[in-house]
Amino acid sequence: MNLFKDLNVLSLEQATVLPYLTYRLAQDGMNVIRLEHPVHGDPNRMIGDNVLGEERMNAYFLCINAGKRALSLNMAEAEGRKMFHDLITKLPVDIFATNQLPRNYAKLGIDYDTLKRLKPDIIWLGVTGFGPDSDEAAYDPILQARSGLMELTGEPGGDPQVLGIPLPDMGTSEHAYGLLMKALYRRQVSGEGSCIQVSMFESSVSWLTVPITLNASFNKPISRRGNTHEFFCPVSVYPTRNGFVYLAVGNDRQWKSMVGLAPFRSLDQPHYEKNAGRIADVKKLNGAINAITREHTSEELIELLRAITVPVSKIKTVPDVIADPLVKRRLLWSQDPVSGARITLAPPPNMTPFLERSKRELSFPPRFGQHNQEIYSGVLGCRPDELSQLKAKGLI
Repeated sequence: MNLFKDLNVLSLEQATVLPYLTYRLAQDGMNVIRLEHPVHGDPNRMIGDNVLGEERMNAYFLCINAGKRALSLNMAEAEGRKMFHDLITKLPVDIFATNQLPRNYAKLGIDYDTLKRLKPDIIWLGVTGFGPDSDEAAYDPILQARSGLMELTGEPGGDPQVLGIPLPDMGTSEHAYGLLMKALYRRQVSGEGSCIQVSMFESSVSWLTVPITLNASFNKPISRRGNTHEFFCPVSVYPTRNGFVYLAVGNDRQWKSMVGLAPFRSLDQPHYEKNAGRIADVKKLNGAINAITREHTSEELIELLRAITVPVSKIKTVPDVIADPLVKRRLLWSQDPVSGARITLAPPPNMTPFLERSKRELSFPPRFGQHNQEIYSGVLGCRPDELSQLKAKGLI
């Protein structure tokens, strides 16, 4: 059963937060059409290496735009807005999404009230940096800084650090994905559409469950701790003879099992029996563990610790992750019908029925305005000469 095959998503999108969301919807089998300005387009098209040797198809753009079609349209002009509104009713559009600044909604004719009049059951999603009442621009690192995520990342006494992935972007996308699913259910049972406003700032702050509760309720300061854990020990990165492992002892039972192993028996001391004692002496204890782990390979330590059910992992590189059997069998792929280039894509959080049927293949990320003729002719009935005129006027 292809649950989402008849759902049309029209997304005025750029950067990462919204393209990643619609990429997730494409993995469900929804018909996703990305909408871009005919001159400026999505700036992310020009980011990264020019791996295909053509404009607006750079490597960074390819990562989260497979499975979509692409239109260009200038909605700052009245004729462009009319075409956009015709698309809403004639496709018809089930979900409209945008990450434009709120001040542009009415100007472009994309505000919820306008689209609801055209299609009463439409699901409208606006993703903003700081909510619908703010026109403040925001990118992921700005959200990391303002939400406190950066303050919590890095070494004690060191500079705040940016996270290794754009969590505010991708976390907001996942929150919006859940809200869209609720809206689709609501429409199914009631026939009503929805207006969904998602703030990247609010989404990012919602992850600070422990820091906010402890600070606001008990005045406990929470800040950067490097690779250690605020409440559990030993939990950190430890050097080995051939790399690093991350070891996470989550309770006293696991600690007792660990110090029962020959390499760690010297740590079997009364003041370390309870987690509180280990936390109180975390720096010295980690130093002692470092001295032990340096004498063994990562593989030796992993074999020992996994046998007693103590969580441990090698610190893997990206190539290591790609080669992991649990990942390798779930990687997605896409092949360019023009150049023949094949790209490997990150696996989804869950393998959807659509991806299973397609054998994990998605259509290649669309070129700029690639589907103008197909959609404007097929849906709006534009003749070839009319398309030429629209292009000459800068509308598509």
